[in-house]
Amino acid sequence: MATITLKGTEIHTNGELPAVGSQAPDFHLVDGDLGDKRLADYAGRKKLLNIVPSLDTPVCATSTKKFNDFAAGRDDVVMLVIAADLPFAMTRFCSGEGVDKVIPLSMMRSRNFAKDYGVLIEDGPLAGITARAVVVIDENDKVVYTELVPEIVQEPDYDKALAAI
Repeated sequence: MATITLKGTEIHTNGELPAVGSQAPDFHLVDGDLGDKRLADYAGRKKLLNIVPSLDTPVCATSTKKFNDFAAGRDDVVMLVIAADLPFAMTRFCSGEGVDKVIPLSMMRSRNFAKDYGVLIEDGPLAGITARAVVVIDENDKVVYTELVPEIVQEPDYDKALAAI
């Protein structure tokens, strides 16, 4: 269990992020066409998982746009934004904001991703959705960088995440 804060109030996740050097846990998420996506769908590519509570918040929107800007011209990296939002809402956000390099994925069918990656919030007003985190996975599906953002209303450390790629 990890402790983070929401506007200064302690809340807790179900576990810890995967350890650097470990094999990334598989996942089952849903894309904008309601298709199933798994880690293997991105085999052979570096992956940045931008894990957010909801794209319908300013910090989540900002981080998604910033990672989208970085992804331009980078065919060796796939940027995934993962949230509890419905795929329709995520697609609408991306279309409306010109986000076309980040792939939005929803946890609508299962919270196992959040549990397996240790980011499921267990208490407080955001219980049941994810903490803010970044996980970078190499082309061999090894975890090379993780950050659990300590205060949920803060942005992640973009420089460190991008340096890990």
